[in-house]
This record gives sequence, structure tokens and C-alpha cells, in this order.
Amino acid sequence: MTEQYNANETTYDEKPMKGLLAEAPRRAILVSIDTPENDWPVDESLDELAQLSQTAGIICADRMIQRLQHPHPATVVGTGKVEEIAELAKFHDCDAVIFDLELKPVQHRNLERELEMQVLDRTALILIIFGQRARTREGRLQVELAQIEYDLPRLARQWSHLSRQRGGTQQRGEGEKQIEVDRRLLRRQKDQLLEDLEQVRTQRQLHRDRRKSNGAPVVALVGYTNAGKSTLLNRLSGAHSFAEDKLFATLDPTTRRARLEGGQEFLLTDTVGFVQRLPHTLVAAFRATLEEVNAADLLIHVVDASHPHVNHQIKAVEEVLEEIGAGGMPMVIALNKCDNLDPDAPLPTLEGIASALPQVKVSALQGSGIEELLRCASQTLISQFVPLDVLVPYDRGDLVAQFHQYGTIECEEYEEKGTHLRGYMPENHSSPFLAFRLPSKATSPRTRKRVTA
Repeated sequence: MTEQYNANETTYDEKPMKGLLAEAPRRAILVSIDTPENDWPVDESLDELAQLSQTAGIICADRMIQRLQHPHPATVVGTGKVEEIAELAKFHDCDAVIFDLELKPVQHRNLERELEMQVLDRTALILIIFGQRARTREGRLQVELAQIEYDLPRLARQWSHLSRQRGGTQQRGEGEKQIEVDRRLLRRQKDQLLEDLEQVRTQRQLHRDRRKSNGAPVVALVGYTNAGKSTLLNRLSGAHSFAEDKLFATLDPTTRRARLEGGQEFLLTDTVGFVQRLPHTLVAAFRATLEEVNAADLLIHVVDASHPHVNHQIKAVEEVLEEIGAGGMPMVIALNKCDNLDPDAPLPTLEGIASALPQVKVSALQGSGIEELLRCASQTLISQFVPLDVLVPYDRGDLVAQFHQYGTIECEEYEEKGTHLRGYMPENHSSPFLAFRLPSKATSPRTRKRVTA
């Protein structure tokens, strides 16, 4: 049986998101620039942008790349390229242009004025997807906060219609007055959202403290979006959480109870997927959710081993983990989707930090490699546990049951005065056993009941 620990499981389907990112466009042209500073191949990045657009329900009519030494400070691309983009968008009957980078507010305004249609950047597209897919109250609060952070410096373009409503010398003043009113409203909304999210953060901390007091270790699944985290959660825990072959299919964290190879219970948490150049506004807004990663005893980094640029994705995840203060935590690499690889082909060679971590080849979809992954996770967790060699009196069967539930048992034997248990326990759950510890030169037990590697 699985158990769920979501503090905000109730769906929150109230009125739709407001602001500049309330609705996704219908058809769009994708635009990118190729500069020497690019850390990702431009074609691969555009492919991912197309996937993000598809996830948001946007039809990608065409794409365009311009090679530059540096982005144009006013319009990102050159003046001639702006005209070319406008003609191409009109030819394909598009209502938007999506740029594969984060635009500055002034670039945003200039491009919308020149192109005479909606302009989105990579950050806006991700925020639209999050707005579409956030279903719990916590998820909606976090997305709304990120959208307000995005909207505030871009309000001028939202009120451009006011200058066309009035003529004469009052034209600019009326527009500025409305902008200031709306900025105040947004700032009030932001303050309220921060207050609500602080309550969510406090509530999550209470749940984490309760889990810690229960003694069950927490394992968090992290990884690039669409690497298979939700599918692996379902496979490890026997749950039926939502999983889909799309970017950001799930946003709200889900925690299930599962068991390691030795029978020890642990809590498995699925977290929001990461992506290259994940907007800082989202990282900040999702702080309460991402703290689930920081509070874990072990991270399982789920990697799409079949992706052609797997090391780029690993690096993007590592950068986000560093940003949220989870860099250097105990971690196991799960090389997922190995069923998509040629059986005779070697596994991808990992680079950087990941190359020194334990690696397990798995297929969450088919179930192969799951036992080995659990064994590897158990061994990594054991290295953080307290070793115990105890003789528990027969009238303390509750402690024996507790050892079975939360500990990892190497051997269990019956002796004249009680049950001899040797294994490992989480430190916060080991104190009841200290009174029954055996001296280091204890004799070997006589009757062996079970040996668990």
C-alpha cells in the first residue's frame, strides 16, 4: 500500500491566471541567435523550445536562426532580421514570435512594436506552461508569484492601448497613471502571495519534521524535465501518479512510501523537473517546493540516458541544485530510458561531478534495473546511518518491529536472552536501542533467522 504526504493535494481550479501570460498564442515562429557564448548547441536548444511550445499548445510554424557575435541591445537580432521575421510570421498566419532566450524589458517592447504581434521569450513560455499545469493551491500560488515578478518590469506594453484612447496632451499622462495604479495592485498581490507561500513553507516544514521523527529516510527524485521521474516513482512505490511524455508533465511534488531491498521503509518524493536556463523567478517562487530536495537524505538523479546531449542536461540540473543549496548532497545516478538504447551500444560517458557518483542502468517503463537501483540507494543510505549491534529483550518486540520498519538488517538471530539484531538505523531513530548495545567483542550468535545484504 502506498501513502501520500502532499500537504496541498486539493486541486485549485479557480479563475485562470491573469497578467501578460494569461493565454498562450495559437501559432508562432521560433527565433534563436547563435553566439560564441552559447553553452548549448543552438539547434538542440530550438528543438527543446519547440517541445515547450507544443506542451503549451502552440503550433510552431517555422524557425529562424541568426549568427551574431553579441545580441543586439535593442532588438536581440538585427534590424533586417526583424523585418524578415515579421514577413515570415505574416506568411504563416502567426500571432506570436518566441525567442529562445530571456529578453530584457526594453527588447520586449521594441520587438512587439516592430513585429506588431505578441512576443514571448523562453521564460514567458515556461511560465505559461506552469500556469496551465499547476493544479494545487500551492502550485498556483508559486506560479502566480513568478508571473508577477515577470510582469512588473513589462507593464508599459500592457497599457499601450491607453495612448490610443485619448488625443491631445493628456495621452501620455493617462497611460502613466494607469501603469502606476496597476503596479501598486501587483505589488499588493505579490505581498499577499509571499505571505501565503510562507504559510505553505511552514506547513511543509511541519510535515518534514513529522517524517523525520518517524525515522523513515527521505529520497528525492531530481532530474531534467521528461527524464522519467514520475514513471520511476510509480515503479518504485507501486503508485499511479500522473506521468506523461511531455516537458513539465507534473509540477506539484508527490511523496510515496516505498521499501528498500532489505525491507526498510523510505519516503520517495518526486519534484518538479529542471530545464536549461530555468528562470530565476521560478526557482525563487518554488522555494517551498524545492526545499523538499534540501531536506532529503538521498537524491536520485534521474537521467535520460538516450538523450543525445545527456551531459548538457546533467549540467543544467547540477546548476539548479547548486542554486538551491543542494549541491554536494548524497546522490545516485539512475540512467533511465535504457530500453531506448541499442543493446550493443555502450552507456553514455558522464562528465564532471556525475562521473564520480554511483550509476545504475534502469528502465522505469519496463522495470529493468529497479532492484539494483534500490540496492545502490540502500548502500548509500546505510553509509549515513548509525551501525547497531543490539540484543533486544523478548518483551520489547516493539523495538524489533521498529528495526524492521526503519532500519536495514544485516542479520537477525534468536538467543537465550533476546533477539540479536545487527544492522543500521537512521540516527534520529537509534536512541531507544542504545541501552541494548552489545560490547564490541560479543560472541557469535547461534541461531540465524535471516541474512539480508
